[in-house]
Amino acid sequence: MSAFNRRHVLPALKQALGGLAADLVFLQEVQGEHRQRASLHADWPTAPQHAFLADDALHHAYGRNADYREGHHGNAVLSRFPILGWHNQDISLNTLERRGLLHAELDIAGWSQPLHALCVHLNLRSADRRRQLAALAEYVHAEVPSDAPLIVAGDFNDWQQHACGLLQDSLGLREAFHSVHGRLAASFPARLPLLTLDRIYLRGFAVLQAEVHTQAAWQGLSDHAPLSATIKRL
Repeated sequence: MSAFNRRHVLPALKQALGGLAADLVFLQEVQGEHRQRASLHADWPTAPQHAFLADDALHHAYGRNADYREGHHGNAVLSRFPILGWHNQDISLNTLERRGLLHAELDIAGWSQPLHALCVHLNLRSADRRRQLAALAEYVHAEVPSDAPLIVAGDFNDWQQHACGLLQDSLGLREAFHSVHGRLAASFPARLPLLTLDRIYLRGFAVLQAEVHTQAAWQGLSDHAPLSATIKRL
C-alpha cells in the first residue's frame, strides 16, 4: 500500500474496510512501525497499522518482512474468526525485495478443521516469482492438509499471468475472479486498472461473487484497487 508513503490514509481505509464488512482481509506492505512518519502526523495511531485497521472487530496476524532504521513492514491477515496460530515464512530472494508468506489458521465454528489463510507478496521479476510460487507450493504441501480449505491471496505481481496454471497444477487452486468472470481482475494502477497483479486463490470453496473495488470510497487509499470475493464452503 504505497499510498501510505505519500499521506496518512489509515482512517479512510479503516472506514472503507468497515463498509465492506469482510470476514477476512489480506494486506501487503502494512507498516508495523515507522517512527519518522509517526512524528509527521498528529493522528498517526500508536498501534501498528494492521491492529488499527482491525480495531476490536477483527483478530489479526502480522508477518514482519522488511526492517529498516525507521521501523518495519510486512503482510497482515485480519479475521472475524479466531486465529489459532500463525507463521511467517521468509521467501525473499534478494535484499531489495523482502517478501514473506504469512500463514494463519482460523477457527470456523462448525467446521471439522481449520481454514488455512495465506497472505503473499511476490517479487517483480518473472524468474523470481516462479521460484517463489514453487516455494509456496512446497510450503503448502508440507504444512496444509490436502483436504483442508485453503485461501491464498495477495499481490502476486503476475502481470504475465503465469501463476494460475502453476497453482492449479500444484495445489488445485482456482482464482476467484476468473471463476466468476472468465478473466483475471485488473487491479493496478488503482486509478485506471490495467494489470492483473492481485489474486484470490481458493481450494474447497464455490465463488458466489467477485469484484474489483474502484468506487470513490477506495480512491487514493492504495496504488492497487482491492479485490473481494463472496465464497461458500463446498
